[in-house]
Amino acid sequence: MTQVGEGHETAADEAGPVLTFGAPTAGEILAERYQLEQHVNNDSAGRQVWRGIDVILRRPVAVVLRHPGGASATEMLQAAVAASRVIHPNLVGVYDAIDEQSRAYVVREWVDGESLRDLVAAEGPLDPARAIAIAHSVADALTAVHATGMVHGNVHPGTTLIADDGRVVLADARADSADSVESDIRAVGGLLYFALTGHWPHTEVGRSALPDANRDSSGNPAAPRQVRAGVPAYLDDLTMDLLDRRVTAPAADALTAELGRLDAASEDEEYEDVGPLRFVQSSSSSAEPIKSTPKILLGVGVLVLIAIVGLVFGIREITGSSDADTGANPQVTAGNGQGEAPAGDTPTAPANPEKIALTPDMVRIVDAPGGDRDDTGEAQYVVDGDPNTAWQLSRYNSADFGKLKAGMGVLINLGTPRALAEVQVSTSAPGVTMDIRTGTSDPGDSSDGDKKLLKEFKPLGDGEAEKSTGTNSRYSGFEPDQKYQYVLVFLSKLPQNEDGPGYKVSVNEIELYGY
Repeated sequence: MTQVGEGHETAADEAGPVLTFGAPTAGEILAERYQLEQHVNNDSAGRQVWRGIDVILRRPVAVVLRHPGGASATEMLQAAVAASRVIHPNLVGVYDAIDEQSRAYVVREWVDGESLRDLVAAEGPLDPARAIAIAHSVADALTAVHATGMVHGNVHPGTTLIADDGRVVLADARADSADSVESDIRAVGGLLYFALTGHWPHTEVGRSALPDANRDSSGNPAAPRQVRAGVPAYLDDLTMDLLDRRVTAPAADALTAELGRLDAASEDEEYEDVGPLRFVQSSSSSAEPIKSTPKILLGVGVLVLIAIVGLVFGIREITGSSDADTGANPQVTAGNGQGEAPAGDTPTAPANPEKIALTPDMVRIVDAPGGDRDDTGEAQYVVDGDPNTAWQLSRYNSADFGKLKAGMGVLINLGTPRALAEVQVSTSAPGVTMDIRTGTSDPGDSSDGDKKLLKEFKPLGDGEAEKSTGTNSRYSGFEPDQKYQYVLVFLSKLPQNEDGPGYKVSVNEIELYGY
């Protein structure tokens, strides 16, 4: 039974070994109340962890003991006193903190179970659903801690305990001056990374005796999806963003809400339906949205924008070329443009948008992280005007690209911004789930470039991808007073393969209409 594991190394840990005089013994009663039963282990700071009994209340307790006490134990005792003020089901309860000078000890709740460190050591990396559930519980505990103005400072696989009844509890706060709210949040990313890979990223979240993350030649940690199979793309992105200090860390309550959404989705086995990551500040936070990667959809901000502008977003599609030629559909607007109409002008869309001539040098394939980029040269076939040629996607064993990646698409670069009306997409079969996204630049035709592009580009309309009911689909939603240069047609789910097993489709033609 591991009741506390090693946590982050702190400045106090580097001060030297803890002296051994005043060592406790089994059967000894501390403070005339806490009887020591069994020495469990020592943590990275040299503190002894004992299983004991509260002889007054007759309940098991954990005793974390340091000797000597006095000034050398001040940090431990102060952290325990502060932690005792926060009551939460995912925090270990702290009962007592005593300094006898020759030794000091903290008495806290005994948890029947094991640490995340020991769980992964015994069973190997966890499945994504379990990793999400554990991280969700820890983030919820940190929300309570941070609400009091405190910092935990010791979020680590050794201090994350999984009880036999399934409860996840965070133990042994020990913050020092180097710790912060942000470091707590980054450590949740570290927990996700460890749960999914069995490695702890030292550079990003603190030194440890646990094995460091695998790294490339530049020192960057390998993403979980590069280490093992079966990690959903959105969970991979979330984990890496939490570890990336170039990405603003969300508040604990926003992270808890997002992990709760993913946790609920995993319970229903609906990973593919969770949609993009979306962090939302609570009412207690600043009114400014969290400035994280562009893939994080600021749900509250979008809803406010919709209420102010009063726009109705939509994606409209039709079946059959005869319907596509009617031009009877009304214009639907969306606030995702990158240019603006000249001051004083009143934007009025012409009645008859014109087809924009697209050439092979204006299009390229975008492959979401996890893809092999084998289709790079096939973008030319979607703009050659020949319905008999096509970009033929590979076959996958499930509609969501075999859970290997978020999807694939075609990026159109018009060269200069211009007003747009709609996109028409012809496919070999109905039942393709896709949406239209826009952005301000192309980060580059590479795996890293595509990853950045998918974070930055925003969907038209309400952001909901639609499943086509025919082979010819039309998408509107461009705002008439905005101009666009980069347009992405993105496929996120494939239809059943008509010629055999699996899921597959071909994109025959993409047409763009503007003014």
